[in-house]
Amino acid sequence: MDTTATSSRLGTDAALAARATGRGVLGTITRYFTLTKPGVLFGNVLTTVAGYLLAAAVFGFSWSVFAGVVVGTTFVIASACVINNVLDRDIDTLMRRTSTRATVTGAIKGVPATVFSIVLGVLGMALLLVTTNWLVAVTGAAGWVVYVWLYGALSKRRSVHGTLVGSVSGAAPVLGGYLAASGQLDVAAVVVFLMMFFWQMPEFYSIAIYRHDEYARAGVPVITVVRSIRHAVWEILVYTILFVAASLVLPVFGYVGLTYTIVMGGLGLAWIALGIVGLRTHDVEKWSHRMFRGSMWMILALCLMLSVGALLP
Repeated sequence: MDTTATSSRLGTDAALAARATGRGVLGTITRYFTLTKPGVLFGNVLTTVAGYLLAAAVFGFSWSVFAGVVVGTTFVIASACVINNVLDRDIDTLMRRTSTRATVTGAIKGVPATVFSIVLGVLGMALLLVTTNWLVAVTGAAGWVVYVWLYGALSKRRSVHGTLVGSVSGAAPVLGGYLAASGQLDVAAVVVFLMMFFWQMPEFYSIAIYRHDEYARAGVPVITVVRSIRHAVWEILVYTILFVAASLVLPVFGYVGLTYTIVMGGLGLAWIALGIVGLRTHDVEKWSHRMFRGSMWMILALCLMLSVGALLP
């Protein structure tokens, strides 16, 4: 459950929020839909699909399992996002990009939103239990707990390490997708989890740079507020290197081929080079936008290559 939203996802969610102000049944449905953070859903489900297809190349593909893990994971993540909106109302009020959420404006009250979250969570977990295996169900439940409570309710508000905690939940979907096809925790399962964990740090820290003032005003102890923007730039570079290194472990163990290695290696070097630029730039905010966009291209490329890498030479 990715802890942030991309610029394109923000645009999509903002457009939905605008339409959600309408009256009638359609307006109500749209308001509830926006609570699920559609952009976050899309990004996380994309990694679920990638994880499943990577494992399916070895362990076999099943339409019923594939549909179950995708839909079930979507519902579980949606449940976590909805309840997160309820818990974050005080913070969301103070941040420009979240001030129009239905739980902030009062368009949807806390109790019906919570009921909506429970229904989504129960349906999602039931689907995972019925169509996949216990490892996937445990991963989904753990991701929900980490995102809602350990990250959203606790560490996000109290510690500079909140992003690390949130990244654990953000790496759960790709792991769940892989486990749905493999049914076992192996090297590739650990690697895909670590890749997604490391990727989220440069992504979110880039946002923390160009939204520093908003986080400071809301009292959220992100790295740029508690430490410094310069410190964040260094950590972005470190985690970028860790992500690239993790992404190149799969070919070492034969899970993917040369095509994957060339594509991810080349893109990884380009992303590291961009990270190094941040150490000497005079316009760190402009650079952070570029770094963020780079993270979006990187995750799209990773999902694509995980999906087809085992099938290519």
